[in-house]
Amino acid sequence: MFKKFTNGCVAIVNKFLPDPFLFAVILTFIVFGLGIIFTGQSPLAMVLHWSGGFWNLLAFSMQMVLILVTGSAMAQAPVFKKLLKSIAATAKTPGRAIVITTFVATVASFINWGFGLIIGALLAKEMARQVKDVDYRLLIASAYSGFVVWHGGLSGSIPLKVASIEGLEAATAGAVTQAIPTSQTIFSITNLFIFFVILIALPFVTRAMHPEKEKRIIVDPKILAEEEVVPHPNNTPADKMENSKILWGLLVVMGFSFIVYYFAKNGFSLGLNIVNFTFMFVGILLHGTLRRYIDAVIEAAKGASGIILQFPFYAGIMGMMVGLSPEGISLAGVISNGFVSMSNATTFPLFTLLSAGIVNFFVPSGGGQWAVQAPIMMPAGQALGVPAAKTAMAIAWGDAWTNMIQPFWALPALGIAGLGAKDIMGYCIVTLLFSGLVMALGFLIF
Repeated sequence: MFKKFTNGCVAIVNKFLPDPFLFAVILTFIVFGLGIIFTGQSPLAMVLHWSGGFWNLLAFSMQMVLILVTGSAMAQAPVFKKLLKSIAATAKTPGRAIVITTFVATVASFINWGFGLIIGALLAKEMARQVKDVDYRLLIASAYSGFVVWHGGLSGSIPLKVASIEGLEAATAGAVTQAIPTSQTIFSITNLFIFFVILIALPFVTRAMHPEKEKRIIVDPKILAEEEVVPHPNNTPADKMENSKILWGLLVVMGFSFIVYYFAKNGFSLGLNIVNFTFMFVGILLHGTLRRYIDAVIEAAKGASGIILQFPFYAGIMGMMVGLSPEGISLAGVISNGFVSMSNATTFPLFTLLSAGIVNFFVPSGGGQWAVQAPIMMPAGQALGVPAAKTAMAIAWGDAWTNMIQPFWALPALGIAGLGAKDIMGYCIVTLLFSGLVMALGFLIF
């Protein structure tokens, strides 16, 4: 029964899911129409909201690109590649390959979303090389499924944003006036419960989705073989500088001096910039020379093309979502207030999760999600007596939840795998249903 349901999801997605960029374009027109219907604004007003928001996420987009690139470059370090080969060698059966891939991708995504996306895809490819009769599509889907935890992890943009006082009061319409430490968000009981249940159970859910042998898509290992790395020459003065251990060592010392200073002064207070800084210099350290790190960054940047192309369109969608009518009504406000109106102190985190999941279809960015919902949900939570940290994490997990059927963030992993969104999203629907149940229980129980 479970496999039949999974196969049905795969068939539906293969038939109806468009290219991720076209998906963004379709969402643009949907929000355009809904804005006219539910906020009473004219078509011209919605076009102006769209164009006005088009470039509003440039700084955040760069931060997201750097998280992807620095995490990806670190994952390409020789020490990590050797580790992946060793991990893949422990998987002797298709089922074990899927379980291990899901588990490793989930842990890696909790550490850093870009790192998790890339390390999961690379491990999935290595599994396909070494394990016979394993479905390649499900391997990549399993790697991407681990991504569902990232907003509750160390690089989650919402818990990192509320950990900084800068702009927090304005973003929350005055509801939060003090920074919320990560001990109340990332390391709270609610968050850790959701994470660990998903970490332990999700690998067995993905394993249960493995198709019957006659329906599996198995890739020839020769197709997935890596190209041999051609050593750079070390003849000219420029070559010697690029491969210089002295320059590499001085830069590593300088970078880690600041990292040590930062954490000594601020404790385990994480922001997007320090996360990017840390992963960049860990990557430089592990690659051993600046030339090898440059090459890794060049390779990693290829996966950022989807972010670069689509983020302006999602920023435009966000502009239409938050664009106010003369009466002060926005589409995001209509959605969020609809859920607030049916909430009480107990159900508010759950309805916040659901509303965030819906909004995430149109604004698939933690920072964008926060900008849209924080001014509405944070004051509403405060009025109901719900802790600000719990409301913030409900928004974060709602954003992570529907990423499973929003193809935007799958682009880097799909680029590595050589697959399309249609190949994995059917499996991800099952992950969506399972993880949504775990999240709902977490916010209701605690």
